[in-house]
Amino acid sequence: MANGINRRRILVGGGAGIGLIVAWGLWPRSYAPNLVANPGEALFGAWLKIGSDGHVTVAVPQAEHGQGVYTALAQIVADELGADWRTVGVEPAPLNPLYANPIGVGDLFEGLFAALPVDAPMLTGGSSSIRMFETACRAAGAAARALLCMAAAKRWDVDWTQTRVEAGFVVHGAKRLRFAELAEDAAKGTVPDPLPLGMQGAGKLTGTSVPRIDVPAKVDGSANFAGDVRLADMVHAAIRQGPAGSRLAKVDRAAADRIDGVLSVVENPHWVAAVATTWWAAQQALDALAPRFEGGRAVDSASIDAALTAALAAPGASMAKVGDVETVFKGAPLVTAEYRAGLGLHAAIETPSATAAYRDGRLELWLATQAPGLAQVAAARAAGLSDSAVTVHPMLIGGSFGGALEHGVAEQAAVLAVKLKRPVSLTWSRGEATLHDRYRPAAAARMAARVAPNGAILGWRAKIAAPATGAELARRLMPGVATEAAIRVATGDRYAVAGAMPPYRIPALAIDYHNADIGVATGHVRSGAHGYTAFFTECFLDELVKLAHSEPMSFRIGMLGGNPRLARCLSTAAALGGWDGGVPGSGQGIAAHAFRRSYIAVLAEAHMGDDRRPVVERLVAAVDCGAQINPDLVRQQIEAGLIFGMGNALGAATGFTRGLADVRGFDAMTIPRLADTPDITVEMIRSDEAPGGVGELGVPAVAPAIANALHSATGYRIRNLPLNTIS
Repeated sequence: MANGINRRRILVGGGAGIGLIVAWGLWPRSYAPNLVANPGEALFGAWLKIGSDGHVTVAVPQAEHGQGVYTALAQIVADELGADWRTVGVEPAPLNPLYANPIGVGDLFEGLFAALPVDAPMLTGGSSSIRMFETACRAAGAAARALLCMAAAKRWDVDWTQTRVEAGFVVHGAKRLRFAELAEDAAKGTVPDPLPLGMQGAGKLTGTSVPRIDVPAKVDGSANFAGDVRLADMVHAAIRQGPAGSRLAKVDRAAADRIDGVLSVVENPHWVAAVATTWWAAQQALDALAPRFEGGRAVDSASIDAALTAALAAPGASMAKVGDVETVFKGAPLVTAEYRAGLGLHAAIETPSATAAYRDGRLELWLATQAPGLAQVAAARAAGLSDSAVTVHPMLIGGSFGGALEHGVAEQAAVLAVKLKRPVSLTWSRGEATLHDRYRPAAAARMAARVAPNGAILGWRAKIAAPATGAELARRLMPGVATEAAIRVATGDRYAVAGAMPPYRIPALAIDYHNADIGVATGHVRSGAHGYTAFFTECFLDELVKLAHSEPMSFRIGMLGGNPRLARCLSTAAALGGWDGGVPGSGQGIAAHAFRRSYIAVLAEAHMGDDRRPVVERLVAAVDCGAQINPDLVRQQIEAGLIFGMGNALGAATGFTRGLADVRGFDAMTIPRLADTPDITVEMIRSDEAPGGVGELGVPAVAPAIANALHSATGYRIRNLPLNTIS
């Protein structure tokens, strides 16, 4: 690579490694790009390369699991580069601290590591892709554009600043040269300082809905996922894991050996895998093995509920406070209500899967992962190898919704590959994925408020009981000294109460966290705790509004104070949806939420069907997420979030019996099918503010909007999530 580009390295601050904090870790360090060029390609730093045939390849450090990040980040680079979109492609970025995502880590863990900084890994999460990488992508595109213009100007003997770019060409008057003709020479140049951002004809793609890069391959079936990888001499494995804390006690190997195609059985203290010539044979062998596990906690729905109740009765940790709630509440009549949320499922189309090959002391993994570096470390540890001996190939992901943050399947595939000494494809069955999901935590909220005679809310308190999912997730993903230190100094678990702070102006409020040991492993599901805290907040607020005989939309706007963006979302959703005030019998409800520097209001129309199940007829959303790189991608994410939030509201959840999840497949989940999908209207409010997060934004406000609509339709208030119990 050219010295000029080599010198333009990116300074990254942080600790000496994941899980380790030392004083010098706070000093910036430089990392060289390690993007690899194929024959006929010229490298332009860490983000892109241009081929002699004119193709432009952008390195994308974020996992593509349907949100469109392959398109969005490539579009930013192409926009500044001045490329012809038809020539632009992508590839996963190599592991390198250059692509670390501190914004994603900070938002995913809700600031857990703010007091004790650690090196941020490569990670997709927290609706952070654009917020984290737009600046770097623009700089990469602008740098390459400048080098191309300089190379062309040298040939023409003109001032390079007088040239411009146009759809893959450098242009000066009537003269034109393709990027392909200039790339080799341009890559040898020195990047100017400062960079000419948004100049020379760049800036024509931002704000346009260019076609998605990943769609054609997904439509024609040529897109490869982890389970599609085929290697010479490869075998297939199916796995059965025991309940949390249990150990494998007994298997019937003789019965498994009678299944055609079975090659071996691999036992582990916590799981057993059957290996065969096909996955179906391996799965049949698992059934024949009839594995028995002993130990573990006999968790059931009643014990989870009891743990939440006990936690609320114990002292809590103060997480947020405004004014003096105790004084405001003292001796005054209070409005109180208790809300509950069950364990939420990821319910992604693709179950956890990985393909692994161990050759000559090195392990390769083809994996659906949102954190490739963390998966590499975990797989190496499980297989007894050094980190440098493990290579991770991030694959397209079929959904995820946060599930691919976990790396259990990578550890299992690594163990199997090393033991079998041949390539192995491991795929969890749907039942296994549901039984051993890292669920959105169950939670309970004890809400209290003091309301003035005129309906104004004088004081607000939310006591929230939930597992310490933030700490649990951090220990699984980033184990080590730094994580333990961050957890020790933290007050409560910020993740568990994320989103509980109302966006409204209330003179006295308090948010308390009560740690609940429910005995079930929990993790991050799309929108995290916001999925239940928005339900608690917006439903309880609706109760207060109704008691005050006020109109819900106007009441909310009146309380927003200095938040005009959320106010406009509320008024826009109401206008588009034909809001009638949510009067009794109307079947209309409204809710709002602020999330990752973006804002949304959702109006729902719903009623109870003849089978006493909620029926959602219509969803109207108004969104302000700042400037939009690709409006179609944003709209797709909001629409998808609304459907996901509707699934959370109606039944993408599970109870527990004798330590096992009750739900084993899609058939037992009340999630929206095509016939159940309501009429959806999404209005994107134009904004020049910096881009906010959108990947999770559509989820939180849906459940409370539907619950409020059901209350206006029936007169009954449902305080449980999913909305399957009337109280």
